[in-house]
Order: sequence, then structure tokens, then C-alpha cells
Amino acid sequence: MCDITGCGQKQSDKPLPRASLEQRRAFLKGMAALPLAVVLADAQLVQAAADKLEKVSLALPGGQTAQAYLALPEGVEKAPTVVLIHEWWGLNDEIKTFASELAQKGFIALAVDLYNGGYGNTREEAMALRKALDPEVATQTLVGWIDWLKQHPNSTGKVGTLGWCFGGGWSLNASLATSVDATVIYYGNVAKSAQELAALKGPVLGHFGTLDKNINEEMVDGFEKAMAEAGKTDLEVHWYVADHAFANPTGSRYDDEDAALAWSRTLSFLHKTLS
Repeated sequence: MCDITGCGQKQSDKPLPRASLEQRRAFLKGMAALPLAVVLADAQLVQAAADKLEKVSLALPGGQTAQAYLALPEGVEKAPTVVLIHEWWGLNDEIKTFASELAQKGFIALAVDLYNGGYGNTREEAMALRKALDPEVATQTLVGWIDWLKQHPNSTGKVGTLGWCFGGGWSLNASLATSVDATVIYYGNVAKSAQELAALKGPVLGHFGTLDKNINEEMVDGFEKAMAEAGKTDLEVHWYVADHAFANPTGSRYDDEDAALAWSRTLSFLHKTLS
């Protein structure tokens, strides 16, 4: 079950792409790359990709500490950067795998943890974590990490935000709280007024499912109208005949073709806006 705050977690009943034994061995030894969909379909490969990331920390106002996981591209002196924001479950190895994939594509990628290590294994646990999240602290955390990336010694200074579901809404929130160069939203809450959207500086890419009952056509149409009213014309919206969380391979609503198409569009958008 999905709603505006998140979606149920159930393994997809669709056949997922699989790597051969030789491909898996080569990937685990760091000797080969595999398509993102193949990695995400294998728990061991996901863990191996996630383990490549470096844990980093950031001091926040008020004495709190935020944590995140950093992936750096190899052989690149300067690179654009992307902040990745998890679903309402919390930061997991799948989101870290997306960060690892972005690093392979030439970006500095940072998977942030808005729950400071907390993770919801059930819908009830995820709901409790989401409700306990202080929006002011979450905003400070994302703004802090965006500033951190702009100042990273290997950064070009350009930053994009990318989030799924709960994280999709926070991708937009972060872009309204501070200046970024690109915003990517996967089926996140975009119910904003023109007055709120006036703070937006960079272009926006949105992925939405026609079968989604909550992040639906009415909400997205309202978002498009509010963007136009605010004078924000650099908006790219794509609809898929799919449901909420269609890009999550661990969920029952996963759609492999739509997920692959959305990811290719995301990569093209990030390369265009951040390069």
C-alpha cells in the first residue's frame, strides 16, 4: 500500500535481470561494471556497490551531527555533484548503489541520511521515523550537505538534488531552501504554491506514475501551474503508465522498463544541467 508519505515494502513479483556467475565474480572483485538494473536485482552486488562508499559526517547548528555516504568518480580532477535523498524507509544499500552508479558516470555523489542511522523495516517503523523528523533539522542537514559539496576540493561547485518518494519531496524542499543547479523528483510531494516556488533557481525534472493515487495528475498539474505562475519555465515532467515507487526494485510496484527509461532521462538531465 502506498500513500502520500510512502509505500509498502514487498519484493517485486516481476522477473529481475540477473548477472552470470562470471559477471558477479568480476564485479565483486572490482574488475567489471554491470548495468544498474542487474546490480539492484542482486543483494550481494548491491552490498558490494554500497560498500565502496565512504562514510562522512557534518556538524549542524545546535551541536547535532549528520552522516552521509560519499562516492567519488575515478580519474577525474573536478566533477559536478549530486545529493541523493532516500525514501521514507531510511538510507539503505539500494540508494547507496545509485550513488555508486552516479560516480561511475562522472559525478561526485552523496547519499544523505536524514534519520541518522534509523531505518524502518516495517510500514509502522518508517511512519514513526518520518513523523519524528524535524523539518527544520532536515532542511539544515540538506543545506549543510549542499554547501559541503560545493566546497569539496574535487567539486566543480555545481550541485543537483535527487530523491525518491519522501526523498523526492525533500529534493524539491532542499532546492527551495538553497541555490542548486538541478532538481530531480521521483514521485515526490510537489504541492507547492507559486510564492514558495519563487525561490527556485535551477531546472527541475519530475517522474510520475499515472496509476499513483496520491502523487497524482491533479497534484502535478497544480505544480506545473504554480511553476508557470512563478515564472519557472525550466520544468521537464514525464509520465509513466506505472504506480508509485515504480523505480524501486525491492517493491511490488517496480516496473523495469519505466525505471530504466526514467534513469536514462535522469542521467541525461544531470549531465546537461551540471556539466
